[in-house]
Amino acid sequence: MQPSTLHYKLIKKVRDERFDEESIHQYHLLIQLGTRDFQILVVDPYDNRALLLEDFVLPNLTSHEALLQLLDQLFDSHAVLKAGFWKKIKISIKNQKFVQVPVALFAEESMEDYLKFNAHVDPDREDLLATYNPTAQAVTVFAINKDLHRWLLNMYPSNPPVFTHQSAALIEGTLSSSQDREDTPLYIYVDRFKLHILVCKDGKLMYYNQFAIKEFSDYIKYIMLVMKALNLNQQTSQVILWGYIGKNSPHYHEFYKYISNVWFGSRPATMQFSYMFDDIQDHHYFDLYSVHLMP
Repeated sequence: MQPSTLHYKLIKKVRDERFDEESIHQYHLLIQLGTRDFQILVVDPYDNRALLLEDFVLPNLTSHEALLQLLDQLFDSHAVLKAGFWKKIKISIKNQKFVQVPVALFAEESMEDYLKFNAHVDPDREDLLATYNPTAQAVTVFAINKDLHRWLLNMYPSNPPVFTHQSAALIEGTLSSSQDREDTPLYIYVDRFKLHILVCKDGKLMYYNQFAIKEFSDYIKYIMLVMKALNLNQQTSQVILWGYIGKNSPHYHEFYKYISNVWFGSRPATMQFSYMFDDIQDHHYFDLYSVHLMP
């Protein structure tokens, strides 16, 4: 067990002036949870307007028990997270235990068999869940720690959350963003300690994978490998970039040494943002925003 002095850190908060705690029953609460970070987004589904965004960094935890202890602290001290009367609650899990299955081939009783292709599954400690990708016409099967799953369900006993996966949200968001394009860009989402790469063509997902990152050179290595495998030209093929990388950061300028045609991605066109979100760069939090697209 980790010591009880563990602390999370709020690194970004934006609150729309229209957010009203008395109107929570009209809003959707989106939660995204990884091993080292935690985000929430409150959306008014009437006009798909983002009302509240918060981004927390978690310490380097070594057990699920410590994570649950930290979540206890975070939820207990938060003004609205423990409210149970949201119109809808969606929880997105960030991990590497997932697989996408075409709808036509999906059978609920085979979820463990699907997932075994991509990850080690421990049925005694993990629950297997599935989330539907309407645009991709696929089902994302993923694992979640049983204790964490139970803890989250117990937090909202009268309003059970809908569980989804970060990969499913990214796929749905990218397909939506690529609908009107005639070319075939390489889409990149730079996450904390992860790199996601997607390719969409004619409204269909052609490629998706995520890679663990230990140092910056890993980004370039994996991007080059994927571009070569897909016969994309690193000088002429367009690369759309989302995620945790600044427009003037040294890392961004490093990309230009290897990839000439890099453009920052935009927010989902299906959502609205007030001027209070102007201090968040448009290409940040694309995965969190895209959770709103999930059914």
